[in-house]
Amino acid sequence: MPEREPQSKPELLDAETRARLPELYSGEEKGEGVLAQVKFFSPDAGWTWYASEGSPVDENGYFDTDKEKIDFLFFGLVSGFEVEFGYFSLSELESAHGSLGLPIERDLYFEPKSLRELKEWHDQQHRHSP
Repeated sequence: MPEREPQSKPELLDAETRARLPELYSGEEKGEGVLAQVKFFSPDAGWTWYASEGSPVDENGYFDTDKEKIDFLFFGLVSGFEVEFGYFSLSELESAHGSLGLPIERDLYFEPKSLRELKEWHDQQHRHSP
């Protein structure tokens, strides 16, 4: 029987997804009505990250400088121990692993939803979990 090659996982931030994300701070006037464009999740830790905007950043975390960009910073909603808005980086997602050692994945079937809608859903889930 031929040996199967390991299936490669899609990269967390491919060019198409990167192009869909508005630049950091561009959605401030829309508040929670802004759309999350991408969803990341931990299959074995119960954490979920939704990014509504993002930009390449330099070593100090700034996107609006002439310095070399070494990471990608997102803003969005994080559902983990709490449900909260905040910043998270691509390097953090790439280095994180859940309790079984599984890496963070991108939800390839996620349809954009408002941060408000996602927050309400996750708040409800947190209230009803043991």
